[in-house]
Amino acid sequence: MSVKEQIASDLKEAMRERDNVRRDTLRLTLAALHNAEIAAGGELDENGVTDVLAKEAKRRRESIEEFGKAGRQDLVDKEEGELAVISSYLPQQLSREEIAEAARQAIQETGASGPRDLGKVMPVLMGRFRGRADGREVNEVVRELLGSS
Repeated sequence: MSVKEQIASDLKEAMRERDNVRRDTLRLTLAALHNAEIAAGGELDENGVTDVLAKEAKRRRESIEEFGKAGRQDLVDKEEGELAVISSYLPQQLSREEIAEAARQAIQETGASGPRDLGKVMPVLMGRFRGRADGREVNEVVRELLGSS
Protein backbone atom coordinates (compact mmCIF):
# COMPACT_ATOMS: atom_id res chain seq x y z
CA MET A 1 0.00 0.00 0.00
CA SER A 2 1.41 3.38 -0.99
CA VAL A 3 1.71 6.24 1.48
CA LYS A 4 -1.08 8.11 -0.27
CA GLU A 5 -3.40 5.09 -0.05
CA GLN A 6 -2.47 4.68 3.62
CA ILE A 7 -3.37 8.33 4.29
CA ALA A 8 -6.75 7.89 2.55
CA SER A 9 -7.42 4.74 4.56
CA ASP A 10 -6.42 6.43 7.80
CA LEU A 11 -8.70 9.36 6.94
CA LYS A 12 -11.69 7.03 6.79
CA GLU A 13 -10.67 5.51 10.11
CA ALA A 14 -10.27 8.96 11.71
CA MET A 15 -13.75 9.90 10.47
CA ARG A 16 -15.23 6.76 12.02
CA GLU A 17 -13.43 7.44 15.31
CA ARG A 18 -14.43 11.13 15.26
CA ASP A 19 -10.78 12.15 15.66
CA ASN A 20 -11.13 15.72 14.40
CA VAL A 21 -7.47 16.77 14.51
CA ARG A 22 -6.33 13.69 12.63
CA ARG A 23 -9.23 13.91 10.17
CA ASP A 24 -8.61 17.57 9.35
CA THR A 25 -4.85 17.10 9.06
CA LEU A 26 -5.21 14.12 6.73
CA ARG A 27 -7.70 16.03 4.58
CA LEU A 28 -5.27 18.95 4.28
CA THR A 29 -2.44 16.54 3.48
CA LEU A 30 -4.44 14.79 0.76
CA ALA A 31 -5.34 18.19 -0.70
CA ALA A 32 -1.65 19.16 -0.75
CA LEU A 33 -0.81 15.86 -2.47
CA HIS A 34 -3.59 16.42 -5.00
CA ASN A 35 -2.36 19.95 -5.74
CA ALA A 36 1.20 18.66 -6.19
CA GLU A 37 -0.06 16.02 -8.63
CA ILE A 38 -1.87 18.70 -10.62
CA ALA A 39 1.28 20.83 -10.70
CA ALA A 40 3.37 17.82 -11.76
CA GLY A 41 0.85 16.82 -14.41
CA GLY A 42 0.41 13.28 -13.14
CA GLU A 43 0.72 10.83 -10.27
CA LEU A 44 3.49 11.43 -7.74
CA ASP A 45 5.94 8.64 -7.02
CA GLU A 46 6.81 7.76 -3.43
CA ASN A 47 9.67 10.30 -3.41
CA GLY A 48 7.28 13.00 -4.58
CA VAL A 49 4.81 12.10 -1.85
CA THR A 50 7.61 12.19 0.72
CA ASP A 51 8.67 15.63 -0.54
CA VAL A 52 5.14 16.99 -0.14
CA LEU A 53 4.84 15.50 3.35
CA ALA A 54 8.21 16.97 4.34
CA LYS A 55 7.11 20.36 3.04
CA GLU A 56 3.88 20.17 5.05
CA ALA A 57 5.82 19.18 8.17
CA LYS A 58 8.23 22.07 7.64
CA ARG A 59 5.30 24.45 7.29
CA ARG A 60 3.94 23.23 10.66
CA ARG A 61 7.35 23.61 12.36
CA GLU A 62 7.64 27.18 11.12
CA SER A 63 4.10 27.95 12.29
CA ILE A 64 4.85 26.52 15.72
CA GLU A 65 7.89 28.77 16.00
CA GLU A 66 5.99 31.89 14.93
CA PHE A 67 2.93 31.19 17.07
CA GLY A 68 5.24 30.55 20.02
CA LYS A 69 6.85 33.98 19.54
CA ALA A 70 3.39 35.55 19.42
CA GLY A 71 2.35 33.80 22.64
CA ARG A 72 -0.48 31.85 20.99
CA GLN A 73 -0.23 28.55 22.86
CA ASP A 74 -3.62 27.41 21.52
CA LEU A 75 -2.34 27.60 17.94
CA VAL A 76 1.00 26.05 18.91
CA ASP A 77 -0.86 23.04 20.35
CA LYS A 78 -2.98 22.73 17.19
CA GLU A 79 0.06 22.85 14.90
CA GLU A 80 1.97 20.36 17.09
CA GLY A 81 -0.94 17.93 16.80
CA GLU A 82 -0.95 18.29 13.03
CA LEU A 83 2.84 17.89 12.89
CA ALA A 84 2.60 14.65 14.88
CA VAL A 85 0.07 13.25 12.40
CA ILE A 86 2.12 14.24 9.34
CA SER A 87 5.40 13.02 10.87
CA SER A 88 3.94 9.55 11.30
CA TYR A 89 3.95 9.18 7.49
CA LEU A 90 7.51 10.42 7.02
CA PRO A 91 10.54 8.14 7.16
CA GLN A 92 12.37 7.94 10.50
CA GLN A 93 14.22 11.22 11.07
CA LEU A 94 18.00 11.09 11.28
CA SER A 95 19.82 12.05 14.45
CA ARG A 96 22.24 14.96 14.53
CA GLU A 97 25.15 12.48 14.74
CA GLU A 98 23.97 10.63 11.62
CA ILE A 99 23.64 13.93 9.78
CA ALA A 100 27.14 14.96 10.87
CA GLU A 101 28.63 11.66 9.69
CA ALA A 102 26.98 11.93 6.27
CA ALA A 103 28.02 15.60 6.08
CA ARG A 104 31.67 14.67 6.71
CA GLN A 105 31.48 12.15 3.85
CA ALA A 106 29.85 14.68 1.51
CA ILE A 107 32.43 17.34 2.41
CA GLN A 108 35.19 14.87 1.60
CA GLU A 109 33.51 13.78 -1.67
CA THR A 110 32.93 17.33 -2.90
CA GLY A 111 36.31 18.61 -1.76
CA ALA A 112 34.66 21.41 0.23
CA SER A 113 37.16 23.33 2.33
CA GLY A 114 35.35 26.26 3.89
CA PRO A 115 32.07 28.04 4.50
CA ARG A 116 31.97 29.21 0.87
CA ASP A 117 31.57 25.61 -0.27
CA LEU A 118 28.22 25.18 1.51
CA GLY A 119 26.50 25.29 -1.89
CA LYS A 120 28.45 22.23 -3.03
CA VAL A 121 27.62 20.09 -0.01
CA MET A 122 23.95 20.90 0.67
CA PRO A 123 22.46 19.56 -2.61
CA VAL A 124 24.36 16.29 -2.18
CA LEU A 125 23.10 15.82 1.37
CA MET A 126 19.51 16.88 0.75
CA GLY A 127 19.33 14.42 -2.15
CA ARG A 128 20.48 11.63 0.15
CA PHE A 129 18.24 12.57 3.07
CA ARG A 130 15.00 13.21 1.13
CA GLY A 131 12.45 13.70 3.89
CA ARG A 132 14.56 12.11 6.61
CA ALA A 133 16.15 15.32 7.89
CA ASP A 134 15.16 18.96 8.29
CA GLY A 135 17.10 21.20 5.90
CA ARG A 136 17.70 23.79 8.60
CA GLU A 137 19.38 21.24 10.86
CA VAL A 138 21.47 19.87 7.98
CA ASN A 139 22.54 23.42 7.14
CA GLU A 140 23.59 24.07 10.76
CA VAL A 141 25.66 20.87 10.90
CA VAL A 142 27.38 21.57 7.58
CA ARG A 143 28.16 25.17 8.62
CA GLU A 144 29.71 23.92 11.86
CA LEU A 145 31.83 21.34 10.05
CA LEU A 146 32.95 23.73 7.30
CA GLY A 147 33.67 26.48 9.80
CA SER A 148 35.91 24.20 11.86
CA SER A 149 37.84 22.77 8.91
